[in-house]
Amino acid sequence: MGVYEELIARGLIAQVTDEEEIRELVNSGKAVFYIGFDPTADSLHVGHFMALCLMKRLQMAGNKPIALIGGGTAMIGDPSGRTDMRQMMTKETIAHNVECFKKQMARFIDFSDGKAMLVNNADWLLDLNYVQLLREVGACFSVNRMLTAECYKQRMERGLSFLEFNYMIMQSYDFYALYQRYGCNMQFGGDDQWSNMLGGTELIRRKLGKDAYAMTINLLLNSEGKKMGKTQSGAVWLSAEKTSPYDFYQYWRNVDDADVVKCLKMLTFLPLEEIEELAKLEGSEINRAKEILAFELTKLIHGEEEAQKAQEAARALFGSKADTDNMPSTELSAEDLGEEGMGVLDLLSKCGLIPSKKEGRRLIEQGGISVDDEKITDVQKKIGAAAFANGFIIIKKGKKTFHKAILK
Repeated sequence: MGVYEELIARGLIAQVTDEEEIRELVNSGKAVFYIGFDPTADSLHVGHFMALCLMKRLQMAGNKPIALIGGGTAMIGDPSGRTDMRQMMTKETIAHNVECFKKQMARFIDFSDGKAMLVNNADWLLDLNYVQLLREVGACFSVNRMLTAECYKQRMERGLSFLEFNYMIMQSYDFYALYQRYGCNMQFGGDDQWSNMLGGTELIRRKLGKDAYAMTINLLLNSEGKKMGKTQSGAVWLSAEKTSPYDFYQYWRNVDDADVVKCLKMLTFLPLEEIEELAKLEGSEINRAKEILAFELTKLIHGEEEAQKAQEAARALFGSKADTDNMPSTELSAEDLGEEGMGVLDLLSKCGLIPSKKEGRRLIEQGGISVDDEKITDVQKKIGAAAFANGFIIIKKGKKTFHKAILK
């Protein structure tokens, strides 16, 4: 089975422009492809995870990935999937986020010996002359055709800024620039990027008389795409400082039963034959497949040692054992508690267990919060120093989220 056929078998491919040409390039290791990442935060999140896995998978087959960080396109903002305009970021914020992305990608993709490239589209987009761009690139785009793109249609009623309208042209120009500079012949992205990607292939054909190709990948958990990478306490990040290895492990350990096999195929590097055997598990035995999924993905991002710690901590907690060494934790000071104790909502917020106090009240009212196995029913309850007789308390949110608060 060639790598292209494996991508199909794993359910990764949504649509392609020229299948036979793409199959030949990918299977022969001759694809020089790019995937773009706009630095809208200081860490990649699990929404980027599939793209990184795809890059790694294709690189292992001899193809050359280009990780394109959108330092330039981030100045505009992608309207895809948005109901309103993104908040404008400063150049300083974008530059900081770009550096954070570079460090995370380098731990996942092999950039040594020219095996991959990491470039920033600010290098060419920020120097473009507006009138020259209009004449050389703008003439290749039909406004009527652009307005039929899904990413624009869904915004027309609420209002689409002229700034955002230019995003398709900027992304198309990226492919054009990468083709000329680095011989990039293929682009990948989520299937919500299809119109933008076709714009790039058309621009190369019209300006250079050359062929280039586009392939989109299925978005993970399509039926719940908007929930991808989200928990009650916020996004799930690839940075250990923003999402601990334990919480990262737990996120994948708790995926819906119906999504386990899909995640194993799309995100892990386990052989398909092994995954098919796991797909036969039923009932409570599915938890074994979830453990394997969580361990494999945590190992990819945080290393085998952290994955082992997270797994041991999770097993200890669910097995009602007392080992809390590897549980995610937050340190509190006497000043945090004060003389009267710390409000439970403030405690939950301090520990990163809730995105807002409104959400905390809802959880408490529904019986979803416990402290040292005592269910909290009063949203005004205060946790004082006396509760930390052992030096820490264990907070439980729902059935599967545990957190240790340590009094220093």
